[in-house]
Amino acid sequence: MQTASVIQALQQQRLLLQLEYQTEKEAYRQQTETIGMGRKVKRGDAWWPLRVSKSYYNSLNQLALEVFRTSDTDIEHNFEYGRSVVFFTETETSGIRYFPFTGVVSYVDGDRMVVTVPDNTRIIDLQGTEKVGVQLSFDETSYRLMMEALDRAIRGKGRLGYLRDLFYTPHQKPETFSFQPLHFPYLNKTQEEAVNEVLRAKDVAVVHGPPGTGKTTTLVEAIRETLMRENQVLVCAQSNMAVDWISEKLVDRGINVLRIGNPTRVNDKMLSFTYERRFEGHPDYPQLWALRKAIRDLRSHRKRGDEKYHQRLESLKSRATELEIRINSELFGEARVIASTLVGAANRLLDGQKYGTLFIDEAAQALEAACWIPMRRVSRVVLAGDHCQLPPTVKSIAAMKAGLAKTLMERIVETHPEAVTLLRIQYRMNDDIMRFSSDYFYNGQVESAPEVRFRGILDLDTPMEWIDTSEYKELSEDSENAETTELSFKEEFVGESYGRINKAEGMLTMHVLQQYFERIGKQRLLDERIDVGIISPYRAQVQYLRRLLTKREYFKPFRRQISINTVDGFQGQERDVIVISLVRSNDEGQIGFLRDLRRMNVAITRARMKVIILGNRQTMTRHPFYRQLWQYCKKQQKT
Repeated sequence: MQTASVIQALQQQRLLLQLEYQTEKEAYRQQTETIGMGRKVKRGDAWWPLRVSKSYYNSLNQLALEVFRTSDTDIEHNFEYGRSVVFFTETETSGIRYFPFTGVVSYVDGDRMVVTVPDNTRIIDLQGTEKVGVQLSFDETSYRLMMEALDRAIRGKGRLGYLRDLFYTPHQKPETFSFQPLHFPYLNKTQEEAVNEVLRAKDVAVVHGPPGTGKTTTLVEAIRETLMRENQVLVCAQSNMAVDWISEKLVDRGINVLRIGNPTRVNDKMLSFTYERRFEGHPDYPQLWALRKAIRDLRSHRKRGDEKYHQRLESLKSRATELEIRINSELFGEARVIASTLVGAANRLLDGQKYGTLFIDEAAQALEAACWIPMRRVSRVVLAGDHCQLPPTVKSIAAMKAGLAKTLMERIVETHPEAVTLLRIQYRMNDDIMRFSSDYFYNGQVESAPEVRFRGILDLDTPMEWIDTSEYKELSEDSENAETTELSFKEEFVGESYGRINKAEGMLTMHVLQQYFERIGKQRLLDERIDVGIISPYRAQVQYLRRLLTKREYFKPFRRQISINTVDGFQGQERDVIVISLVRSNDEGQIGFLRDLRRMNVAITRARMKVIILGNRQTMTRHPFYRQLWQYCKKQQKT
């Protein structure tokens, strides 16, 4: 591909990103106007009502506001570091009224959240309002940064222009160093090969890690080895959770990590390597804090006709800037790994910084435009992930069909298969669970390690089974007013973008899990801490299953061992037992986004020893993938 056509392809990406931006913005506008506050709270997109607590200036000199959620505390929310939020109040006479500023989540810990707000915000208006809530706002910043990154790639000269052309051009081969392979006794053969390929790559390397193959272990080793040759590396991922995970593993190996941004799990270990905590822990910080306070005091007590005001202000500001630069250069000088989300790599703290290598974890979940954000700072890139698992989220169907969902990792796998190393040995699943995924998604190339091949909970158990809900007519649900409701095994639609629910299937899911628990025995479940993940692709079904779990007395002793979430919520996790409620049940054979088979690959491969699928065979098996899965489960039950 010539440079002109590469640039054309990137311009097309930019148009698609613009389309996605408009689609999401319009969806947010409609949602804000039409969807009730109760629904927003249920979806985890709003806290209402709030208790507004103290305001203060944080260590980064941002005005911060602390708020607490006071109701619906059992609902899992979507607030996390870096998300834009707006505050609002609601009255019977005037409805919802939004406050005229946007905040950014600094961190969330349970039902407590800290939001940074613009310096001139009248916090007193919030504190003086009786009923205040907060909701997620449309995120303009991420789109702006992705657009800018694409523009930079389009104009790119030098190293950036070279990498851009290379990624899009099959006949232009990536350059490599040549040396004898290094041996790592604690890695398996394919992991060792992947680390060697990373070290040999001058331009690009891809570590393709199917479920359970030790992708993180391999990546951590590759980073450690790279740091033997380079002073500092940049490590990014699409989500805060993925950045936390890789950062924690690196810290465990004794590597000095500086995490730009706050972690999703707020504990001392995670916070200890954040930039903010390190910054305020620096010996010079009290002096800087005193200077900043003096600046704020001077501004707020300015006297009319004070001729020396500007002189004093400039003097204080230059001393504060000098001190801040000194603290930053020490923090960045000590760190071996700078870690952030892809969007977070645009942080002003990284201005002017250059790195030899960029590592992008979970690269198959990131839009290509996001990957270009940190790319300007580096001379080579290593991508790790699995494009046969969850794709990036794209709201615009037109943009998705036109190719926006195609990731940079997928592009490089296609154009430069020679740069890809597939990890082939998995350490998580019983072989019968892994075999279906390996054959369907990885050309049968993934093998089970001997120590997990026959792992199971019960003797003569079937590792994968499918319970066909079309064989059931209806099920009784005991409602709270002691009446019994008859539920059919048909899906119901519960509101726009909130999804579908199948109550009878939900009841059956709990019943089947209870039967399986009874076969294992209560004492063994508790002693061996056998854990269970209940997965449904639909959020409405997830919420319904959570309600059923809390109502059932039988599961009380095992609550801590059972987690219920969507497929996305289980990405990167594993459980002894996985139960999947497919929900879809209709006469037309409509299965919606379950046609994205990567979701099912993720769901099935979370399990170590047992998978139980509940779904209507007649609806699901009209699709060839689900027909194959049904036949595979039936064959297992016979052997």
